[in-house]
Amino acid sequence: MTLDPVHVDGIARLAGRVSRGVDEDDHQELVETVWADFLDPLSDGGDAVLEPMGEQARYEARIDGLALRDPPFPTQHGLDSGTINPTTFKNGLVLDVSQAAMAAVPSDLDLHRARTIVMTVHSNDDTYLLGEDDWTMHDHGYVRKRALHAPRVDRYEESVVHALALYLAESEHALEQAGVVSDLLVLDGPLYPTGLLKWAERDTTLADLLKEDEQPRDIVANYLELVEDFVGRDVPLVGFIKNSSAKAITRAVRGAINAPWANDNAFFSRVLARRDDEGDRPTDALTFTNWFRSRIGTDRVVAADADALGLERSLDPESYEVTFFVVHDPRDDLCYRIEAPYAFTRDEETRERLRMQVLHEVAAEQGPPLAVAKADELARIDAGANEQLRRRIETELDSERHREYDDKRWGVDVDEMI
Repeated sequence: MTLDPVHVDGIARLAGRVSRGVDEDDHQELVETVWADFLDPLSDGGDAVLEPMGEQARYEARIDGLALRDPPFPTQHGLDSGTINPTTFKNGLVLDVSQAAMAAVPSDLDLHRARTIVMTVHSNDDTYLLGEDDWTMHDHGYVRKRALHAPRVDRYEESVVHALALYLAESEHALEQAGVVSDLLVLDGPLYPTGLLKWAERDTTLADLLKEDEQPRDIVANYLELVEDFVGRDVPLVGFIKNSSAKAITRAVRGAINAPWANDNAFFSRVLARRDDEGDRPTDALTFTNWFRSRIGTDRVVAADADALGLERSLDPESYEVTFFVVHDPRDDLCYRIEAPYAFTRDEETRERLRMQVLHEVAAEQGPPLAVAKADELARIDAGANEQLRRRIETELDSERHREYDDKRWGVDVDEMI
C-alpha cells in the first residue's frame, strides 16, 4: 500500500518542524571555520593527525577544459571486486563469494578475462571439513580460485566472511596482475582494506581477530606488499573512493566545535560546493582540495609511528602513509576521495599529475575513471548470476538457504530469475 497524499503532507510537516531548527547559514559558517582554523594541522589528543601537503586551498577548474586535455598517464588500469553478499544456510554454514577483475584503458581482452575468486566459509560445527584450500586454476589458467575457512566467531559471522572474501580476492588479483601495469593503477575503493581495519573500532572480538589471526593479517600484508611492488617499479597507484563513510575528521573536530555533518564526506561537500548570487549551484567546474597527509581513523594503522599490526615493512614507514584529496562534481553533487601512498605524493610533480589525471577522468566520465568503471562491470555479480550461484551452492551443500520474512517481502521471485 502506498502513502496517500494526506500522509505525505503530514510527514513533510514533521520534517518542517525539524528543519526550522537548522540554520543553513550557521552550518556554512561552521564549515568555513573548521576549514580555516582546524585542518592545518588537525590535532587529536595532542598529536597532529591530518595536515595539508603544500598550501591548504580550494580550487576550481572548468569541466570542459579538464575533459579535453590529454591525460598525464597514457595507460590506466582499474581493479575491483564484487561479492554475492553473505548467505546463511540451514546446515549452519555462512559463506560469501568474491571475484576480482582488472581492466585496462586501452582494453586488454586477455587481462579482462582473468579472475581471482575466493569463497569464505564460516561454521560452528566441529565436524565440518572444508577440504582442499590451496589456490587452484580454472578456465585454461585465466581463473585462480580458493576456498577459505573463516576463523570461528560467535557474532559478526557475515561481516567476517564478507570482508575476508572481498579483500583477499582483490589483493591477490592486484598482486598477480601487477606486472601488466606500466603507468597507473586505480583501485575501486580505498588504498587499504578499511573494512578489515575498522574491526579494531567495532568490537573486541573483531579487534582481537585482526591482531591475532593470520587470515586478516595476511590480507593487510598483501596491501603493504602491493605498495612496495609499485614503489619498487616507480608506477603510481591510487584508490578512488566513490562512497566514503569515514567520520574520523568530523569526530576529531567535534571535540572542540559543533560539527553537525554526518561524516567527513558531508563536510567536504559543504567545503567545496559553490553557489552563485541567486543561490543556484553552477555546474561548469569541478572543485577540489589540496592533498592532505592522514594519520587519523583507520589511516592510523599505517602511520610512520604505528606498527602496522606488527607486519613487516620493507620501505621506510612514511612511504605507506595515506594521503588524499577530495573532488566535488556539481553535476551530480557528489564528492570523491582519492588516496595515494606518501611514497608517491611526497613528490610535488607526481601528486599534481595524479590529481590532474583524476580530474580529467571525472570531468570526462561524469563519475569514476573509465578503468574503474570497466573493472566494476567485470567484477560485479549481477542479481541474476547471484541467484543462480546461490542455487548451485545449495545443491552442492545439499542444504537450502536460511530465509526470513524480509526475503519474501522484498526479494525477487527465484523461479523468475532462473
